[in-house]
Amino acid sequence: MNDHTTPDNIVDLDTEDLDTEGLDLAELPGFDAEADTEATSGEPLDVDMHEDRYHRLRLIQWWDQERLRSSKMLIIGAGALGNEILKNLALLGIGRTMIVDLDRIEESNLTRSILFRASDNGEEKAQVAARAAMEINPDIMAEGRSGDVNYDIGLGVFGEMDIVFGALDNREARVTINAACYKLGVPFIDGAIEVINGIVSVFTGAQDQACYECTMSELDYKLLNMRRSCALLTRDEILEGKTPTTPTNSSVIGAIQVQEAIKLLHADRDLPTLAGQGYFFNGLTHDSYIVNYQRREDCPAHEKLEDIRSLDRRSTELTGAEALAIVHAEVSDKAIVEFHRELCARLYCPECDRYDDYFQSLGRLTVKQAECPVCGTMREPELTHSLSGTEDYLDRTLADLGLPLYDIITGRAGWDMKHFLIAGDRAAALGTIA
Repeated sequence: MNDHTTPDNIVDLDTEDLDTEGLDLAELPGFDAEADTEATSGEPLDVDMHEDRYHRLRLIQWWDQERLRSSKMLIIGAGALGNEILKNLALLGIGRTMIVDLDRIEESNLTRSILFRASDNGEEKAQVAARAAMEINPDIMAEGRSGDVNYDIGLGVFGEMDIVFGALDNREARVTINAACYKLGVPFIDGAIEVINGIVSVFTGAQDQACYECTMSELDYKLLNMRRSCALLTRDEILEGKTPTTPTNSSVIGAIQVQEAIKLLHADRDLPTLAGQGYFFNGLTHDSYIVNYQRREDCPAHEKLEDIRSLDRRSTELTGAEALAIVHAEVSDKAIVEFHRELCARLYCPECDRYDDYFQSLGRLTVKQAECPVCGTMREPELTHSLSGTEDYLDRTLADLGLPLYDIITGRAGWDMKHFLIAGDRAAALGTIA
């Protein structure tokens, strides 16, 4: 039999003396009633409320269940973290949630993903997660989208959200999410897990706070450029990797992410948040600490989109020529159309001296697609992020050029610019949560 000793800071409690249903926190060591009531002072508690599904939540004095019901969230990643976040949002009665993931369920996901079952193997993660969340709480709407956030989610989707959650292990995707959220002033709550450690970072887009890209080092940028480089077309195979972790760790980090979201939704209650900070959790020792992120004034992600106009057109119908005509009329006859993403228009083979249409994001390009179908030479991409009027493909629609649904384009002439939301795509982009 092992000989156990009790550290001085651990208090023995006799379970017979505890009321497990209505535990009096004031009797526990370390509880500060004065500090607790500072954040929870408000209207007198209505003890006669009807005990519906959300009764215990409404007992929190600063809680506004209607605010949660009317909110809209976006989760990027439907793995271990995404499962925990979506499960918690469903339990809380968050009204509408979209979850995005490009993968399908594998058997190894079952040890870490509460929303998946063995019978789901091979199905799209996002679709299954959304369906399971609505089974947990029929009051909510959850929409699953199978796609890559770097290429498939328009800025208009981000602009609809109250909060965006990062639940993935991909630096490029985090940069994409951060840029979209900062442009539109949407809070970004990022989570990362590895083995039994984790990090939660909160970026609100406030002018005096850091964004995710502010936290990146020179090495981070080098790795990001490697992933984006056309010379490393096998990057998906090289960098894909599988992060080892546990369901307990994802539960902790996902819960902190959602807890921060709740506080941000109740911003008028003056609750302390992790805005501009990171929470580090060491699951081995259960130590945790908070760091303040430093804002970089030269950060390239610090761009805000203002004066966004809704354009009642669909990207599947609006051509490049028509988009140019609109910005010429609204901005200047010298204005160009700018996209908020890099597109690959064509692939050029120097050996055959021939161009082939591609018209998608460069990140989608595979090794097989990059090879010339005639001679097998690796072709060079012709990149673009704008339309000036000289292009020979202006008759293509914005969708045919490679833009995702519900995106934003910019008309620019020097420092004069206006932004246009392709609002006709809204229903198709948001589905049931529109």
